[in-house]
Amino acid sequence: MHDLIDAARDVQLTAHVPYSEYAVGAALETESGEIFVGCNIENANYSNSLHAEEVAIAEAVKNGHREFARIAVSSGRRDGVTPCGMCRQTLAEFCDDDLRVVCDEGEGEPPTEYTLGELLPNTITEETLE
Repeated sequence: MHDLIDAARDVQLTAHVPYSEYAVGAALETESGEIFVGCNIENANYSNSLHAEEVAIAEAVKNGHREFARIAVSSGRRDGVTPCGMCRQTLAEFCDDDLRVVCDEGEGEPPTEYTLGELLPNTITEETLE
């Protein structure tokens, strides 16, 4: 699990966060064991900013992956950050409720783990839209 957290920590160092100064990195592991990373990329028009989780998902999907085992999220503050609601919904598009979400609590602290279903119960799905 620490390899996934390390990947999230490494990529958060490349985040573009001139406005919030809150760098976030995400590392998404596919069912086959490949890891795709993303960092947040802020824009002066905040609504155009990209979140680390969605950048990681986009990279994985772009490379043909649709099945995921877990995602780790880390911020420069090591404060146990979880994916925001928008990112949770994006994860739900591609992941089942049992996706493991690993949140970095910092050195010497065990990460906090959730399932996507715990973080986003009663999600909007394709079936919801029918």
